[in-house]
Amino acid sequence: MVTEIKNAVNTTDKDAQYDDKAKRLLGNKTILAHILVKTVDEFRGMNPKDVVSYIEGEPFISVISVEPGLTNVEKISSSDSRLSKVGRKKGQRIVGMNTENAEINEGLVRFDIIFYVRMKDGISQVIVNVEAQKDEPTGYHILNRAVFYVSRLISSQKERDFVGINYNDIKRVFSIWVCMNMDEDSMTYVHLQKDDLLGSHPWKGGLDLLNIVLIGISNELPEHDEKYELHRLLSTLLSMELTATEKIEIMKTEYHIPVDDELRKDVSAMCNLSQGIRDAENIKIIMNMHRKGYTLEQIAECVEKTIGEVETVIKEREPVLA
Repeated sequence: MVTEIKNAVNTTDKDAQYDDKAKRLLGNKTILAHILVKTVDEFRGMNPKDVVSYIEGEPFISVISVEPGLTNVEKISSSDSRLSKVGRKKGQRIVGMNTENAEINEGLVRFDIIFYVRMKDGISQVIVNVEAQKDEPTGYHILNRAVFYVSRLISSQKERDFVGINYNDIKRVFSIWVCMNMDEDSMTYVHLQKDDLLGSHPWKGGLDLLNIVLIGISNELPEHDEKYELHRLLSTLLSMELTATEKIEIMKTEYHIPVDDELRKDVSAMCNLSQGIRDAENIKIIMNMHRKGYTLEQIAECVEKTIGEVETVIKEREPVLA
């Protein structure tokens, strides 16, 4: 029992580390630029290399709380150039995104990745949130969660990006969800639209303020084709089957992504974690089948291991009977 609990804890820890590495890879500015080119209208058709310069500062990864009242934090001062902030005037507060409660609020839900993007006019900005999901959740509808997140991205701007009733200063927001293990590769754009039910009064305001993009990634690596360009990149990055060498080769040759030492290290670490997770799952399957009376040959065929490897796993984990 102790061994099973320890193995479960180790697997959970590997899962958490895998999630962290996945966010780090997706949070790479070059990768984010590829995502922006395919999801934000302003950048469509641009070379991702040119889009990188529009991403302001470094993206916040798993530090901004989603919880109401905690996305913003009151500050006495701030020298962090990454924060869009309201100027200090006549004692006015300086408010920035809350990055200060990562240790003391471990139970809080946080945005995976969040960052500001400067538009091509050099003046306006949008706020972009990218979320990574291993699969489509079963406990709730993912679109409902996306609506909540995009609403928080809007409401949290008060006193940070706009003050008082200056609602015309609200920045456009994008919440982009990448869901793995889906039945097919897909992409859906959810946004506001105006329907005139009586008359046609030209109400003023931004229908483009709220934007949700849902990206479904299947288990199969899509073909090298413009239609699946983003899906192939994301599938490559998050794959638990491809080796680090295979991932880096696709990134360099097909997407011309510069792979520095840090990116190479993150890719290798993620692949090692993937292997660890697969091994833990295989061990669980082997022991379950063994307890149910399956032969070594049957187990070996199921987990694609040799009979000797299966036998070793069982001997190492089967409790010694007194």
